[in-house]
Amino acid sequence: MKLLKFLSNRIVVSIILIVIQMIWIASFMHFLFIDSSTLRWLFIALSMFVTLYIINNDDDDPGYKIIWLIPILSFPVFGGLLYVVFGNKKPAKGLQTAFDKQNEAVSPYIYPNNIIDEISDPIIKGQVNYLVNEKFPVYNNSKIKYYSLGDDAYPDLLVELAKAKHFIFMEYFIVEEGKMFDAVLNILKQKVKEGVEVRFMYDDVGSLTMLPFRYYRELENYGIKCIAFNHFVPFLSAVMNTRDHRKITVIDGNVGFSGGFNLADEYINAKVKYGHWKDTGVMIQGEAVWNLTLMFLTTWNASLKTYEDYDKYHPRHYPMHVLKPTGFILPYGDSPLDNKPVGKNVYLNMINQAQKYIYIDTPYLIINDELKNALCLAVQRGVDVRIVTPGIPDKKIVFKVTRSYYEPLVKGGVKIYEYTPGFIHAKNFVSDDKVATVGTINMDYRSLYLHFECGVYMYDVPAIRDIKQDFLRTIALSKEITEDTVRRGKFRGWLEGILRLFAPLL
Repeated sequence: MKLLKFLSNRIVVSIILIVIQMIWIASFMHFLFIDSSTLRWLFIALSMFVTLYIINNDDDDPGYKIIWLIPILSFPVFGGLLYVVFGNKKPAKGLQTAFDKQNEAVSPYIYPNNIIDEISDPIIKGQVNYLVNEKFPVYNNSKIKYYSLGDDAYPDLLVELAKAKHFIFMEYFIVEEGKMFDAVLNILKQKVKEGVEVRFMYDDVGSLTMLPFRYYRELENYGIKCIAFNHFVPFLSAVMNTRDHRKITVIDGNVGFSGGFNLADEYINAKVKYGHWKDTGVMIQGEAVWNLTLMFLTTWNASLKTYEDYDKYHPRHYPMHVLKPTGFILPYGDSPLDNKPVGKNVYLNMINQAQKYIYIDTPYLIINDELKNALCLAVQRGVDVRIVTPGIPDKKIVFKVTRSYYEPLVKGGVKIYEYTPGFIHAKNFVSDDKVATVGTINMDYRSLYLHFECGVYMYDVPAIRDIKQDFLRTIALSKEITEDTVRRGKFRGWLEGILRLFAPLL
């Protein structure tokens, strides 16, 4: 009985199928080498074509190009074929078409405003103008609350969910049964009974080891509309790279939550996996929630290939206490389908525009030369640049790659700290006491190029002081990485050097 259960496990079945495919590919390669010189030359020609394609593809990051050019040129017989199977990171055509149609359908509901004209700082105005041109309006009549831990956000999330009268939208990368999600689910089931529309979306790969197969059917039995985004298929394909890494909750269009925390117990430290789990998030109240609502509905309708009246989810009235001007709030998203790395550009602009300091929290520090040079150039301009990474990693290989970037950054004057109590999962940038962004976007290739992501850009709001103070408290609990530490720690040995070649795939 146990053997049958083990063999029917989704992960086990997937591994078996992938291994079979790998054996088939290996056998096919053996046939090429041994039995057919004609086919060998055909695949060498394919490798030449792929090499030209990679070199002339302006949409790909240079680091991504290099990690494929090396094996293709080293093994020209099958290198090109491997790229066709694994390297082409373009999403499935059907998914691309569905999102293109949905982006066109949602355009009339991105209501323009003239709030950007109220920003007097020309540097900040430029950053906001960039995001507005990417169809993310800015608002100055909303409130935002910052949470320095997922533990602190969780009680407020439950309170606001319980207040829902009309609809609840939730979109998360990782969902796992346990204390955190069970409490959320109990409220969602109750809200369905009260006539509230509840929609729930989770990433199928992100939750692959956390949820039972076809878990969405269980939620549908409770009356909850549910989608498992981009179903995992155990087939060797780069299409599986397109993941929904967003964390969004929208309640009646008046309240929204976002940030780094998913719906699993480690995010609220109810379960200890890698020491103390340090995560962050925000709660938005007011008109700025509309950006989150549109992000959710666009992904939802693209996944189902459906259309609806977006405007019926746009509130006509907001509580007066949230409509008082308290600064500028701009929720924004990033998509792997449009060749516009919005998340990376927001980070780069903040680094390049910093005048006094820029403080960064990130769980992964796997960056290209563009970001590395921007950080070091900021130091040369006199900017205090500090980065906090985990002290206890969740992925040891990725942690080795993260540490391999310490040496050039530290030598360039960047101050790097490792969070001694455990794992830091926060994705925060704060600069000059006036701007900050909190969201889901890691400083690695997957977040910056392959995933659906989101963030909240803030200017001149009280929460920015809270973000800065939280960073300084985190620094006090962290260990600084010095040049001497880097030399003695051998953070950039031969193994790390090899791993860095594959950094865009990690």
